[in-house]
Amino acid sequence: MRGKSDHFLQCVMISSVLFVMVNGYRPVVIVHGLFDGPRQFIKLASFISKTHPGTKVITVDMYDDMNSLKPLWDQVNGFKKIIQPIMKNATDGIHLICFSQGGLVCRGIIATLPKHNVHSMIFLSSPLSGQYGVTSYMMHAFPKCIKQLVYQLCYNFLGQKISICNFWNDPHHRERYLKSNKYLALLNGEIEHPNLNEWREHFLGIKKLVLIGGPDDGVITPWQSSHFGFYNSNETVVEMKEQDWYLKDVFGLKTLDARGALVQCVFSDVKHILWHSNITVYENCIEKWLT
Repeated sequence: MRGKSDHFLQCVMISSVLFVMVNGYRPVVIVHGLFDGPRQFIKLASFISKTHPGTKVITVDMYDDMNSLKPLWDQVNGFKKIIQPIMKNATDGIHLICFSQGGLVCRGIIATLPKHNVHSMIFLSSPLSGQYGVTSYMMHAFPKCIKQLVYQLCYNFLGQKISICNFWNDPHHRERYLKSNKYLALLNGEIEHPNLNEWREHFLGIKKLVLIGGPDDGVITPWQSSHFGFYNSNETVVEMKEQDWYLKDVFGLKTLDARGALVQCVFSDVKHILWHSNITVYENCIEKWLT
């Protein structure tokens, strides 16, 4: 019986790959955000299926809801176990749509996968440069906290075991952030580490990088973090192209931009939890990159 079931599974996998090759659409993998799970992305999956019939859409069912508070490196390793076989079976590559905290998970996946085949990497309202603002999301993890005190919870060994702390970026405590952060500071090359050049090469393997966000998001703070901008010590937003790690091309963002592989999409009047169910955002910022 086992032999028959293995043969059947192989046939299904081969058929799926052949179908992708025939209809011309690469598989789409969706990585959810904080306190989310697959159920939040049913509408987005339906948009894709309608405009690109036959596309294989996988919303990874892992680290859902409260489990999304687990350390981001743990989540990276878990998500990779699901995504790597999908990549392997997609000879023409895959697309990644990564929402909110999921964008940071995806960055960790790309950084640590030597031979990824991600064609379009779509960051949907992700805190790519960090977060410095207490929202309803934060209150779930840190009740009664205020943003000026979060660094005391995050910038230590125990704090770094909570996902939010892995990207909490307090512009008034820069030295403590650089000393304590075990995730975002490494990805952005804000501190030296032996994997930086290798991770940069992996990042440059992305064919198209799409950044989506907007001023009415209400969660990502500052909202420009979704476009690699962030506060300076005066809480004035420094845009992506003025950031030190962009100017020095530390992790490859400037190179992607120079070769025309970077797309920025800004939308007003979209709240954080509605990005993935907004048809206008999908039609203008996502659909064209999923071929």
